[in-house]
Amino acid sequence: MKLLVTRKMTETATRAIKARFEAVFQDEPLTEAEAAEALREYDAVIPTLGDAFGANAFKGDIRCKILASFGAGYNHIDVQAAKEAGVIVTNTPDVVTAATADIALTLILMTMRRASEAERVVRAGEWTGWRPTQFLGGHVTGATVGIIGMGRIGKAIARRCHLGFGMRVVFHNRSSVSALDIPARQMPDLHETLKACDVAVISVPGGAETRHIIGQAELEALGPRGYLVNISRGDVVEEAALIRALNDGAIAGAGLDVYEKEPHVPQALIDAPNTSLLPHLGTATDEVRTDMGLRALDNLIAFAEGGEPGDRVV
Repeated sequence: MKLLVTRKMTETATRAIKARFEAVFQDEPLTEAEAAEALREYDAVIPTLGDAFGANAFKGDIRCKILASFGAGYNHIDVQAAKEAGVIVTNTPDVVTAATADIALTLILMTMRRASEAERVVRAGEWTGWRPTQFLGGHVTGATVGIIGMGRIGKAIARRCHLGFGMRVVFHNRSSVSALDIPARQMPDLHETLKACDVAVISVPGGAETRHIIGQAELEALGPRGYLVNISRGDVVEEAALIRALNDGAIAGAGLDVYEKEPHVPQALIDAPNTSLLPHLGTATDEVRTDMGLRALDNLIAFAEGGEPGDRVV
């Protein structure tokens, strides 16, 4: 099998992939035209976020039989078009859960305690000494966290918040969630969930159904003492509305690991008050990125040997 890997991998994952397949590695996102070409030229592809496997990429004669996507999310692939073209799509769930939840906690702490804002003052040489009212932020311990999207990652975030910081947990999810191992209250209405929490963490899948589920009305529901953290996909939040809310004091602050038109980050968002901005670090540890690469490889091997890939999406 001739394999295209659209990004560089960790050394361990690269060795394992090369040992099993005739692999070509690139390191730039594929345009839709390049994705279409890859589908014509390769038996298999390991794509990831930013690769444009839209519906048009699947038109015409296709050699590729499997897209073993690197990452839990797969909204960079039109899965219906892939299915109609006879292309299997897999992802890499589970292995991303802990690290992504850790980044959510990082952003909760950074944003509620105004750590990014304060660090910039220190680095600029502008700190003039301790004062009782300097950089007053939100008190994390005992606060109420609202989880929007109570899947694997949402549950891991809730567990860390409750067990680590004694936080009360409320959450909103499209389907009923049971068998939780911590106290948590599911709320049927998104706006009511946002009104009930001190910090809202967005942990929903990307795609058309969740695009801009957080806009002006939702930010107003969160309120001037509320904080927003997004570790899901950038276009889940309407970025223009978020910028207005931050500058108008409609919310207290925002911590983001993802952006609506990633990797572009608007200057207005960079300049907005009390923002903690990370460059999509959710799974950025050597161990986790290696595990993701090996999980994608396992799916490829299962397919190549005539079996059923364990993480099949379509």
